[in-house]
Amino acid sequence: MLQKVVEYAKQLFRMRVPKSVIEETSRIFEVLPETAGQLSDATIPLEKRMSIIDSIFPTEVRDTLKVLCNDGLLSAWGEVAEEYERISNEESTKLKVHLRYVTKPEEEQLKRIREFVYNKYHSRNIEVVLEEDESLGGGFVLEVGHDQYDWSTKGRREQFLEEMQNKRFSNSQQDIISILQSSVEDFDLKAEKKEIGFVSSVGDGIVIINGLDHAMYGEIVVFDNGVRGMVQNIERNRIGVILFGDEEGIIEGSRVVRSNKMAGIPVGDAYLGRVVDALGAPIDGEGPINTKEYRPIEEPAPGIIDRKSVNVPLQTGILAIDSMFPIGRGQRELIIGDRQTGKTSIAIDTILNQKGKDCICIYVAIGQKESTIASLVENLKKNEAMSYTCVVAATAADPAPIQYIAPYAATSLAEYFMYQGRDVLIVYDDLSKHAVAYRALSLLLGRAPGREAYPGDVFYLHSRLLERSCRLSDALGGGSITALPIIETLDGDVSAYIPTNVISITDGQIFLESNLFFEGQRPAVNVGLSVSRVGGAAQTKAMKKAAGSLRIDLAQYREMAVFTQFSSDLDESTKTQLEQGAILMELLKQPLGRPLSLGEQVVTLVLALHKEFLGTAKKDVKDLQNKVLAFFHEQEGELLKSIEISGLLQEDMEQRIIQLYHDFLKKEEEKLS
Repeated sequence: MLQKVVEYAKQLFRMRVPKSVIEETSRIFEVLPETAGQLSDATIPLEKRMSIIDSIFPTEVRDTLKVLCNDGLLSAWGEVAEEYERISNEESTKLKVHLRYVTKPEEEQLKRIREFVYNKYHSRNIEVVLEEDESLGGGFVLEVGHDQYDWSTKGRREQFLEEMQNKRFSNSQQDIISILQSSVEDFDLKAEKKEIGFVSSVGDGIVIINGLDHAMYGEIVVFDNGVRGMVQNIERNRIGVILFGDEEGIIEGSRVVRSNKMAGIPVGDAYLGRVVDALGAPIDGEGPINTKEYRPIEEPAPGIIDRKSVNVPLQTGILAIDSMFPIGRGQRELIIGDRQTGKTSIAIDTILNQKGKDCICIYVAIGQKESTIASLVENLKKNEAMSYTCVVAATAADPAPIQYIAPYAATSLAEYFMYQGRDVLIVYDDLSKHAVAYRALSLLLGRAPGREAYPGDVFYLHSRLLERSCRLSDALGGGSITALPIIETLDGDVSAYIPTNVISITDGQIFLESNLFFEGQRPAVNVGLSVSRVGGAAQTKAMKKAAGSLRIDLAQYREMAVFTQFSSDLDESTKTQLEQGAILMELLKQPLGRPLSLGEQVVTLVLALHKEFLGTAKKDVKDLQNKVLAFFHEQEGELLKSIEISGLLQEDMEQRIIQLYHDFLKKEEEKLS
């Protein structure tokens, strides 16, 4: 009888019947003693007794009660419940130990392992589960709950490689042989406790993990197959991890170990001229990158005391921008417009214009086609711009986690240069696709969508990225990061959620209008909606003086053009104003890959605003401008250099520019005659 009671109790425990169900069944027997009597009465047909069990008792215990009833042992239910309670209490205090090995441990080794577990966890109630695992190479791995102790050959190798890598970063001047030698001499195997967890579910680049109770947001975790992930979501009983590799080989029950390191990338001067992925690995086929340091991909933005005001110009080489919406080193200027309106072209021309200006450029491609990125890199190489540029690519084929971390990783690389006192230009192309990648991650992690189906923290997503761009104080070296984030709008809607977010974070925006673009005005900068909140503070005195009333003249021209488009009888002043406006619009047109120097821009503006181009046919304006600039380079190259170096435009210089233009016209007339 006693043996059968134990077997029934063990069966209930194996079936994982909740304790509350056992207690509920016992209460039914207490409250309805006549039911217990009926079930024990052999004169009542068995079918009727079975139907009584089905109608009264919880589903989980019905099969067991039917067996007891059939065996005539229903009166022993109280003993079964007591035995179940005892087994349950014993199992809850039992310490589960999982031992993985290559060669099965001997009895003496198992005894020492039990002693080790007792010393660590003070429990003699230990259940050891043995599992053969040839991937360890040798030795064994001990897992106690969510703690892991690694004495395997594989673990030794990983510890050694990690120690060597750390020495390589901290002693960048040493050669690899010296680092290897010192690593071998100093290597000391540590079987430190590691926290492990187990995969609950995996799919779409997202892994849900049970355990890892002490994991931090942004920490790297390592899976059994060597793939790494980053902690992105922390809940009461589980964590959500985004994968940085292929999810093949990661299944339910797979182990995952904390690394105690925040996600980061290697940084160094060797990245210049290279194309890398979001994790800093080269993808241009030009070999490995030798790096000096390692930086977390997420860093707090410099505080107010650590910054200084933006007052050093960053010339884009684009006349329409440098003259009316100047960008300073350390500024964040948004480039916004519909698809195919020339947003990337403005950013690339700005990179090309940094040649010889001691400014490092980083271009971040988010969610773009590989062919587009390859074409862009080829363009930079052709114009000899790759020597001071690094391209960080997270293509459309890359998973959402990689697209999500790409701009943060690139900003860490930019910060490496900034804290060396150098100036950096970083282009995020584009943050619309970045927001979409983040939304995909958030929805897969179970975060509730909000306005326009984006999660509520999407503003924080971009603010903590763009706030890292600034100009550092002299005490910190005076370096700077200038950010040109790009946002794509739909049908010119700048009031949508993501555009308004980024507009409120940045220091101004350059709005590219589709209608202007299709009219042939390129770059298609809308003078009315574009603005630079730094303004004249980031403009040279020469440009400020030369640009003068350009923006007002253009605004008046566009307004006048709308009012007079159906009028045929116009006075002379209106005709002159319309002609001058049309000439200015033509001068602001600029071909791709042809940024203008400061001197060329100043000469163009001085002549234009003194109305020297009046009378020129609209179709001939660009040709005339190019001929004039070529003449200035040939006859008065020193004047252009003087403006470039000093940033000043003296009164006599203006007169000299106008005089030289008249000399040019005379020469042209002589050629024709």
